[in-house]
Amino acid sequence: MTKAPALLPEGLRDRLPAQAEAASRVTRALVDAMRAHGYGRVSPPLAEFRETLGGNDERAARDLLRFTDPVSQRTLALRPDITRQVGRIATSLLAHAPRPLRLCYAGQVVKLRASQLRPAREMLQVGAELIGSDSVAAAREIVSVAIDALDAAGIGRVTIDFTLPDVVDLLAAGPLPITADLQMLRDELDAKDAGALARIGAEAYLPLLRATGPFDRAIADLRAFDTAGVLTSRIDALEEIAAPIRGRADLTLDPTERHGFAYQSWFGFQIFVPGQGDAIGRGGGYAIPVGDDQEEPAVGFSLYPDPLIDEGLGVERDSERRIFLPLGHDPALAASLRADGWQTVAALTDADEAARLGCGFTLGPEGPVAA
Repeated sequence: MTKAPALLPEGLRDRLPAQAEAASRVTRALVDAMRAHGYGRVSPPLAEFRETLGGNDERAARDLLRFTDPVSQRTLALRPDITRQVGRIATSLLAHAPRPLRLCYAGQVVKLRASQLRPAREMLQVGAELIGSDSVAAAREIVSVAIDALDAAGIGRVTIDFTLPDVVDLLAAGPLPITADLQMLRDELDAKDAGALARIGAEAYLPLLRATGPFDRAIADLRAFDTAGVLTSRIDALEEIAAPIRGRADLTLDPTERHGFAYQSWFGFQIFVPGQGDAIGRGGGYAIPVGDDQEEPAVGFSLYPDPLIDEGLGVERDSERRIFLPLGHDPALAASLRADGWQTVAALTDADEAARLGCGFTLGPEGPVAA
């Protein structure tokens, strides 16, 4: 028997009414929480020139889903991430806006390839960026805003896992120089491979593997390891950043985690939700390129709530506010119901019924009646 052709490319899907409505509710709750902290919403296009989305990073450029623009005859790409677009807006259209500049966004992104943990290639990305500063105060704010947004969306208690993306560079350039390739050292630490560290002559880095886990214990282990004081400012900063969210989230530390932190600078964090194998959000400090030889500091985070929406986040029973309007109903009364937040479904024929059309109520002579 011949297999029917797929209606959509692998990794792409349709979102039916209940799920699309849930996604809309979750997005609105997240964005409204960010706007409440003064973050103005921007909405960049789904596709841009390859150069602006990929920049000078050849690896990033290879991961773009590209096509030729019939108008300009230049190569365009679908955005795999909105953060870079927000940086472009900040350093061009908003280059003269007062700093720090607070921006937020929400939209779909498309990946060239899916991952094992995330088979979807199209996903919702919602986030906020604080541009013009990557100070401890800015980092404290961005982490707190992320927690507020998650609370507003009803996501519940999460785990914030902090990391220090430049910890290896600081140690290798200071008290713990090594002869092995620096990227290899990062990879082995990221993989938590003690044997590989010994093989490349990096035994001195083994204590970093133990400075992982619940935040307070891991921070204490990291301080004990940092006998030269190279990491003191980083450790102090992490404790300051974590202070406002103690009690609001479970806190952990993995100082050598690199997965998902391709461009973060001095601090980063991941957001985990119980039952989800992959992080539902990431953030940290980074730098936005400005011209050929300048950078602007920034901190921000991105959330990817699709897996939670798939499990029911944001879903409501529409029938409880959905009312059937029989033939000959009063249009003015129907309009007033819609103004009060009801969804009205008007009959087109005598055969239409409230229950069959998903309505929990019918409009009677004196108002809504349970169907």
